[in-house]
Amino acid sequence: MLKSLSSGVSGLQAHQIAMDVESNNIANVNTVGFKYSRANFSNLLSQVNQIATAPQGDLGGKNSTGVGLGTTVSSMTRIDSQGSVQNTDKNTDCAIQGDGFFVVSSDGGKTNSYTRNGDFSFDASGNFVDNNGYVVQGWLRDPVTGKVDSTAPIAPISIPPGLTTPAQASTEVVLKANLDSGATVNTFGAISALDSVHGGIDLNGNGTLDAPGELNNETSNLILQDANGLRTEHAENMNVMVDGSGNALLLQNGQGENIGFKSAQVSGSTPALSATVAAAGDININGYDIPAVTTSGVNAVADLTLVAAAINSMQTSTGVTATVDSTVGSEHIVLSNDNSGSQKNISVTTTGNGTAVSGLTNGATDAPMKSFIYTDGSVNQVGWNGANDTYYFTTSEDLRNGLQQLARDYNNPLIGPTVGGPYTADQNPLATVTVDSAGKFQVSNPDSSANGKNINITVTPVTSATTIANTTFNSMIGALSGSLPAGSASTRSSQAFNVPTHSASIDVYDSLGSKHTVKIDFRKSSFDPTQGSTWDVTVTVPIPSTLNASPAGTLGEPSNIVIGSVEFNPDGSLRNASNVITNLTFSGNNGSLPNQPINLSLGTTGAFDGLTSFDSKSATSGISQDGYTGGDLVGIRIDQSGTLVGSFTNGRSFGLAQIAMAKFANNGGLSADGGNLYTQSANSGDPIYGTAATGGRGFIQSSALESSNVDLSRSLTELIVIQRGYQANSKTITTSDQLLQTLIGLKQ
Repeated sequence: MLKSLSSGVSGLQAHQIAMDVESNNIANVNTVGFKYSRANFSNLLSQVNQIATAPQGDLGGKNSTGVGLGTTVSSMTRIDSQGSVQNTDKNTDCAIQGDGFFVVSSDGGKTNSYTRNGDFSFDASGNFVDNNGYVVQGWLRDPVTGKVDSTAPIAPISIPPGLTTPAQASTEVVLKANLDSGATVNTFGAISALDSVHGGIDLNGNGTLDAPGELNNETSNLILQDANGLRTEHAENMNVMVDGSGNALLLQNGQGENIGFKSAQVSGSTPALSATVAAAGDININGYDIPAVTTSGVNAVADLTLVAAAINSMQTSTGVTATVDSTVGSEHIVLSNDNSGSQKNISVTTTGNGTAVSGLTNGATDAPMKSFIYTDGSVNQVGWNGANDTYYFTTSEDLRNGLQQLARDYNNPLIGPTVGGPYTADQNPLATVTVDSAGKFQVSNPDSSANGKNINITVTPVTSATTIANTTFNSMIGALSGSLPAGSASTRSSQAFNVPTHSASIDVYDSLGSKHTVKIDFRKSSFDPTQGSTWDVTVTVPIPSTLNASPAGTLGEPSNIVIGSVEFNPDGSLRNASNVITNLTFSGNNGSLPNQPINLSLGTTGAFDGLTSFDSKSATSGISQDGYTGGDLVGIRIDQSGTLVGSFTNGRSFGLAQIAMAKFANNGGLSADGGNLYTQSANSGDPIYGTAATGGRGFIQSSALESSNVDLSRSLTELIVIQRGYQANSKTITTSDQLLQTLIGLKQ
């Protein structure tokens, strides 16, 4: 009888404990990060009245008989299910989505506590604390490397109020861009201006191009400085040039133009007055036989008129027109070719009675029309050939110089005139050929003296069985055609020659945080069908800044620019970039640290991660640098990895610290310590520290808190169950009491 009383009492005690647990759950329904618990019941030992027996013979076995002695609460289980995440308006609130705990400490990290409550804030000293004043643990930014090292030991997170960040000098500029390799480009600029002096350079900075030999440290680089210290004069390859619509010339070896600065003319002498017969072919002009001519020997003018008529009958083929100078005593034939037809210049051959009839000299020639042919240097070298009838050019300066030589000395450009005289019939030493700032070749003829010669420019394309006329080049240079009288104030101009270009710029910072604009200009310089293209690169900074520590004026090179090149493979990938432009040394010359190294990153060799050269528009897809000026902290946000990102007045944002998270083998083994805190126990395992969203840890959501995971509907239902259990156990006691009363009544 007493056993039933004891069982009832144990049941009341166990259900009371369960009531306490469930009441605590309901009490913490609004506690941030709270995890509810449940009481686990187990039965007590049973009193065995008879042990179990095994089957023997025909008699079966019997089970043991015993009476239980009641129940007890053997353990408590904390349910660590995810609570719902509620957004807040406080940017330092943090909620954990997934497993893990925040780490906080009240003694500088000597002992740590753990919590799911992310209601954090900054105190007056800049400590990142919870509502108990415990400092959140994590990792701080290394002021030397500028990085947050999450492999280091954790420490209290503290960000001083009024934090400022010093200026950081730029160390790298990363550029991603495409340079158009197509036959039609969208961005281009005029070729460099060229004056009339070949091989000169303005080393003394007086604004005048110095002739070679005038200065001791002369060079042939053809680089000048303008008033801003920028590169102004240099030769450029003609085969990469484009017209005013961006259409490429694509000059090939052997293509070019026949160009002359006067009409061809040959004069004969006065022939002997006699009756003479010249057979067909006794006179040959430009490879064509002139028909037979018979002179009367009566009148020189009449006889020469017959010869002229025979020559003119072949004008369509020879291109040559014959006229008669009837000056008494010096009557003679004059042959002219304006070089507008297919036949250029004049070449005379006489045999038999050809000379006697016409007065023309065998072998007489006049060849002012010269062939200007493009060469890439693989077959012909730049300059005049041995016969002085062909000039090979590669660059704009080559072409300009050859044209000027011909303009000054119509027939023998290799000899050249002496400026100031004495003049010969074929010399015009004041004529100049230049390239203006718009990229146009310009011919001037300023000699107004009695020795001045008229200029008549003729341009026709070079064609042959193996050479196709370059119509674009012919149209552009052909605009020079026309007359230019001696002493004329006007000029003859070609169309504008351009080269594909592209530009990008970015501000970099020195050690003081001062900004300096770095401009990067690309100009296409050469093209090879098998090797790919090459672009010149000019990196410029504003004066008084300097690049690569080059003293001003060294070899005529401005100190604020660096010139290099980039080369591309036929597939458009980067092949090579000059070290002079990729490894820059910058000096602001404003009190900042000099010789600041800046790496210009243009991509990986053979890859497409930086500069490329495809048949698509030139464009910059990305340009960045790593420097910045000083700034004050104006705000902090927390990202999913738990990094506290500071925003500064200089527009920069970077991680100042990172919140640590702890993971345990058995979360249920942690001991509740009040204040939403847990401490490590023998059954929780050691904490494993790491960053959010790694190693099985959840990620952190800022401006949010994790709600209690208590489900009121479940808890209230549990209350009913506990209440009924308690009532039933109390009934066991009252019933046992009534039985005892009956037993006592038997004695009476």
